[in-house]
Amino acid sequence: MKYCGFFLLLLLFAACGEDATTPKPRAFLSLNYPEAKYGAAQLNCPYNFEINTLAKIKDSRNNIPCWVDLEYKELNGTIFITYQRINNNLDSLLADAQKLPLQHTIKADAIEGDVYTNKLRDVYGMFYEVSGDAASQAQFYLTDSVNHFVTASAYFRAKPNYDSIIPAADYLKEDMKHIIETFRWENLTSNSN
Repeated sequence: MKYCGFFLLLLLFAACGEDATTPKPRAFLSLNYPEAKYGAAQLNCPYNFEINTLAKIKDSRNNIPCWVDLEYKELNGTIFITYQRINNNLDSLLADAQKLPLQHTIKADAIEGDVYTNKLRDVYGMFYEVSGDAASQAQFYLTDSVNHFVTASAYFRAKPNYDSIIPAADYLKEDMKHIIETFRWENLTSNSN
């Protein structure tokens, strides 16, 4: 009995000690991307712009002339660019382009649109920023209102989780804004579908 009391007392003292496990402090993933450097995109299309050297130009999976994908392997994302020639259908092209960001309203926390106008280059359009767990964080459309219509959307090859992709989404948004600011129409007779 004497040993049983001693063993019980020893067990009691051992149980009152500090926990060996402590929770780790909260931390956030640090994603640093290289500073953007731009050069002219080498496209044989009725449009051109400056592209980030981090992006690689790929032909669209749809094999439609002047539909291109700008792949960002380091960001696991792509900017999909589509081109259409206007054939008395500007109203329907505008309606479709303006509906596209609204498809994300179910998951989006907010959608902001900014009008873009460059009268010197005949480039007019809208840039949309989407925040929240939407599939696309940024989109735009550009037109000369007579012949050409271009749309672009940024997507990531990951389940939409806004908190996780904020750094990459912000990086692509800045690149898309640079594309818009450097966008120009080319006078080509070939590939002007």
